Amino acid sequence: MRYLPLSPDDRTEMLTKIGVSHIDDLFRDVPAAALLKDPVDLPAHMSEMQVDRDFRAMAEKNIPAGSHAFFCGGGAYRHYVPSTVDHLIQRGEFLTAYTPYQPEISQGTLQTLFEFQTQVTQITGMDVANASMYDGSTACGEAVLMARRASRRKRAILSGSLHPQYIDVVRTATKYTDDETVLNPVDVYNADDLIDQIDDDTSCVVVQNPDFFGNLQDYSKLAEALHARKALLIVVVTEVVSLGAIRSPGSMGADIVVCEGQSIGNGLSFGGPYVGLLATRQKLVRTMPGRVCGETVDADGRRGYVLTLSTREQHIRREKATSNICTNAGLCTLAFTIHMTLLGEKGFRHLARLNHAKAVKLADKLSAIDGIEVLNDSFFNEFTIALPMDAAVAIEGMANKEILAGIPLSRLYPGNESLKNRMLVAVTETVTNDDMDRLVSALKELVNA
Repeated sequence: MRYLPLSPDDRTEMLTKIGVSHIDDLFRDVPAAALLKDPVDLPAHMSEMQVDRDFRAMAEKNIPAGSHAFFCGGGAYRHYVPSTVDHLIQRGEFLTAYTPYQPEISQGTLQTLFEFQTQVTQITGMDVANASMYDGSTACGEAVLMARRASRRKRAILSGSLHPQYIDVVRTATKYTDDETVLNPVDVYNADDLIDQIDDDTSCVVVQNPDFFGNLQDYSKLAEALHARKALLIVVVTEVVSLGAIRSPGSMGADIVVCEGQSIGNGLSFGGPYVGLLATRQKLVRTMPGRVCGETVDADGRRGYVLTLSTREQHIRREKATSNICTNAGLCTLAFTIHMTLLGEKGFRHLARLNHAKAVKLADKLSAIDGIEVLNDSFFNEFTIALPMDAAVAIEGMANKEILAGIPLSRLYPGNESLKNRMLVAVTETVTNDDMDRLVSALKELVNA
């Protein structure tokens, strides 16, 4: 009775009070054709203990990333998160904090968001960042809508090497507007190919660096071409650790930068929650979605923090809002901020170099295997390889040997036969030499079978 606290007499009294004789009367406006004739095909109710037991059995079917040799990436990466991060974010004042509507009692939350924004602008090379988005993909959708507001144009060009799930989110975000999204073929990711498509109706071009296949790109020339047409360059970064080693999007001329921040402070967690980063130029700040925290002084001259901009529909008239995003990934931004603070600039750069060095080491080992080709001329910590077999079948076979070898591209590009034998391999600081040797050995065995 824990979940059904009302007695039959209680229910009868409630129904009488509202003037109906039976609970079905409350649904009389629902057409008869829409009502189910039979009960839903679900198990009968069970005790709390049995529910707990059943869910634990289902959870045990999952394979935690840390239990196997792990080489999966594709937008979510396994990095080591110091125990300090989890210890601090579980403090009561952080766990119970929500939107800081009253700054005088929310100084701690506001300060961490201010520090978070500062870190994001520093690693992206931009002027201003907001107080987070839900995740990288939804931030990408928001960036396209932001570009429309800023340019007053409605044609967005999407690179063929943009993460396919980010593409899906952009198309969803623009589905019921009159925006035009131009999606390039998978093999079109060269900046020159994209430049040729820019016209006077173009609001933005969306690219990724490193791109979905791991390639590093220089988009400076693309940025110049866009700016000549008064359009915007949106750069997506799904592996934020890469910004410790490669040129920042801001230094290439990006107008809006979107990142998935999961790699810093946040575990894989079987897919979320994650944290989206969005940074831009100062001149575009009023078209940016979400909120911006700022530093000020109070009446006594003491430093304090406030919400400088809140262009959410909760705060202003709906038609004036830049976005209907209702909150921010506050606890995830806090984890990001703590981890980044622990690293500092030197540690962040060292972590990036370590990731790259390990990836180069594995790429060299895989290139030495007859029948396997590393397809990248350059990469950070993730690259694409071609196998002499179906990549999905090969990955399944290695999973049975406790090796999560990577992501088959056929999973994200179903029906594309040219990608059937290709797989993404990601290497982070958590990968050991033994993990690499096991992967190499397993692939050799598959190739020579």
